[in-house]
Amino acid sequence: MSQLYKSEEGEKLVRERYLAFLKHWPVPNQQVRVPTRSGETFVVASGDATAPPLVLLHGGLGNSVMWTGDIVALAAHFRVYSIDLIGEPGLSAAVRLPLASDAHACWLDDVMEALKLERTSIVGISLGGWLALDYATRRPERVQRLVALCPGGVGRQKIGVLFKVLPLRLCGAWGANKARQIVLGRAPAKVTPGIQEFVKFVILIHENFRPRLVKMPIFSDDALKRLTMPVIAVVGGKDVLLDSAGTKARLVRNVPQADIRYLPEAGHLLPRQTETIVEFLRKELVCPV
Repeated sequence: MSQLYKSEEGEKLVRERYLAFLKHWPVPNQQVRVPTRSGETFVVASGDATAPPLVLLHGGLGNSVMWTGDIVALAAHFRVYSIDLIGEPGLSAAVRLPLASDAHACWLDDVMEALKLERTSIVGISLGGWLALDYATRRPERVQRLVALCPGGVGRQKIGVLFKVLPLRLCGAWGANKARQIVLGRAPAKVTPGIQEFVKFVILIHENFRPRLVKMPIFSDDALKRLTMPVIAVVGGKDVLLDSAGTKARLVRNVPQADIRYLPEAGHLLPRQTETIVEFLRKELVCPV
């Protein structure tokens, strides 16, 4: 059993549910496992193989299922590589690398080499947003365009919510559901069967998977100034995990070309961003050499 899970049975349940989702991926795809210095990494590749490349980095306590609502629109224009982050409840290696190092950038170097990507656009959300920013500040020449959705590492990470959420995680399914509501907000009253299944999957992960309990390192001003590529960042004013106002202020100050979208009524979950992402990524679209 991976130490990232609370039990062998829980690991089995999450993996089986994830594999079931992957069988119904909304567009034709290839599911591949690529070698890296940190262990095997699982990637779902969608879209025309000759289209411009796009890498997707999901958030913590997640996997590539997070992108099923966006993949149809994205794959219509890009060769999309949805990567399961290592150390998260996907199919990549159960390894957690130190965030305060270049370890994740080196891991992404290996993934990109295996996928034969010299340069790519990247979309990252939450922890994936931190990873995207980390890579772009260390390897700006390899990132064509950058989309950061409620990214960590810019504004202050709020820890007060942890004191509310962690005790709830000990209370079974009810507690896991309440913890999810605190962090992501209540699910809409009327949702499609597909969204209902996704919410159940999120709850299953929260019940069985051990989250990261470390703060995401804050990027220095000098690091943020290395973001010379086109950047769009979307943050929610009611995010209980991150200081969105601080994120906006630091990006405005250090990344003057960035398009910052501050949504005052949104929380850490940012629904209906697909059109914004596609519109931004398709600007001055050119295939990398």
